Amino acid sequence: MTTFELWAPEPSRVRIRTGETVSDMARSDDGWWRADVSDAGPGTDYGYLLDDDSSPLPDPRAAWLPNGVHSASRVYDHDAFAWTDQQWTGRQLAGSVLYELHVGTFTSNGTFDAAIERLDHLVELGVDIVELLPVNGFNGAYNWGYDGVAWYAVHEQYGGPDGLKRFVDACHGKGLGVALDVVYNHLGPSGNYLPRFGPYLKAGSNAWGDLVNLDGPQSNEVRRFILDNILGWLRDFHVDALRLDAVHALADTRASHLLEEATREVDVLSTHVGRPLSLIAESDLNDPKLMAPLEAGGYGLTAAWDDDVHHALHSALTGDRSGYYGDFGTLSTLATVLTEAYFHAGTYSTFRKRIHGRRVDRRNTPGHRFVVSLQNHDQIGNRATGDRLSATLSPGLLTIGAALMLTSPFTPMLFMGEEWGAGTPWQFFTSHPEPELALAVEKGRKAEFAEHGWGESEVPNPQDPATFERSKLDWTELDKAPHADLLDVYRRLIALRRQVSDLTDPRLDRVSVDYDEDARWLVVRRGDHVVAANFGAEPREVPIQVAEVLFGDEWTGTVPAESVVVVRVAH
Repeated sequence: MTTFELWAPEPSRVRIRTGETVSDMARSDDGWWRADVSDAGPGTDYGYLLDDDSSPLPDPRAAWLPNGVHSASRVYDHDAFAWTDQQWTGRQLAGSVLYELHVGTFTSNGTFDAAIERLDHLVELGVDIVELLPVNGFNGAYNWGYDGVAWYAVHEQYGGPDGLKRFVDACHGKGLGVALDVVYNHLGPSGNYLPRFGPYLKAGSNAWGDLVNLDGPQSNEVRRFILDNILGWLRDFHVDALRLDAVHALADTRASHLLEEATREVDVLSTHVGRPLSLIAESDLNDPKLMAPLEAGGYGLTAAWDDDVHHALHSALTGDRSGYYGDFGTLSTLATVLTEAYFHAGTYSTFRKRIHGRRVDRRNTPGHRFVVSLQNHDQIGNRATGDRLSATLSPGLLTIGAALMLTSPFTPMLFMGEEWGAGTPWQFFTSHPEPELALAVEKGRKAEFAEHGWGESEVPNPQDPATFERSKLDWTELDKAPHADLLDVYRRLIALRRQVSDLTDPRLDRVSVDYDEDARWLVVRRGDHVVAANFGAEPREVPIQVAEVLFGDEWTGTVPAESVVVVRVAH
């Protein structure tokens, strides 16, 4: 006998179809429907019939949708998986190096099992935590994952729920933590049946879709739906951290914000399972309140993405001043973010045309609460052609960017292939089966970049399968020049970060930066160690006394053009 439960306050009648059997469900006053069904154990396909519908809908909480988001759910037994990670004690975010990857393009096969075969590369690189782009259920064979509609399910083409568990189990076996990207600020355009069941959405929209009902009538169960999903990834799939997509788009006016409630419940679960569990916010707000402790009136999240560090590094290396890079590009700006975390911290943003952000308390806010990157899925994939920095920058400038990120007081994150300067782009790709939606996405993408001077023929069609195929990593590049040299750079820098405590010291008030805007050099002081970078085309003298060179060319009193050294200083 299997008990099925469904929150559906909207319909007046609900039945469940299991195989060819249809059973009535009993409603309680709280909008929940229940039914005990015999011969409906694990592996049984089922769906819900609302009111007089003749076609069943998938379960909003289904972990397994073997035939896609429009088809039947399948009963899944979380206890049936044979875990081997009983000795895993977790991986804290502080001191870790993250590695962001998309399952579908990380390997040619695009599955969890294929990704497992590449984990030794990540271990040898020195990665601590693997961060997966969203893997929950979406319509179509492949996309970035941010158009998910089945929040509890694992995309079948990747390997389904068992595939994700095999991946997490394998990571833990090799000492790697796993973070998972999750989206709660909107739902995708195809396969979202939640409004049929209840008021999951409310009036209004953000940049990606309709608003989720976090604070309106009957929002208690909607919030519970999200909180249970958060706990499920961490408990049932043994995931170590969640990256919460665009939390600034969570429209929640309650006195106790959803993020605060999530922190409290994850803390309880962490205590129970005996391992650290982290919540990382992606936020456009530049607001340290996200990471401030609950007892100090904050939301208590473990960390937040810090785009200002990316923008400052990117524009200093490339000279790009377009769009939101307009306020960045100077070494002064780079010095600010390396010591203050945020550049826009109660300052005027010309891109937003208003004051933006709040200043970070450097003494009491550790740098590891800020996840920083030189490249990530957004900053590559949202470029017109999905070109990586390695397509335009010299090996020397790539090394400078890597060194400044990996020796910073923050939590560094790499994007897959960055470590060897992958020659493959990472483009925006979709596989919407609906012709109208597919055409709308194609036209919208081309119109977006036409405003910035790109011709239609230059912008890849997201719906073209070749766009997806082009975005897959080419693992044969690793042993070839110049990829092998850059890979060695990343390995050495990550190892150095682990060996030298000054380079993981998160105290922002212990970081100081000197620079010469005209000569294009910058020096970051980290205790007894210094990182000296020369962005210019000529060798430069820099004001440091060197006792030992830990990374870079032998010291001759100058930093060569487009290069960086990490040294222990003489006193």
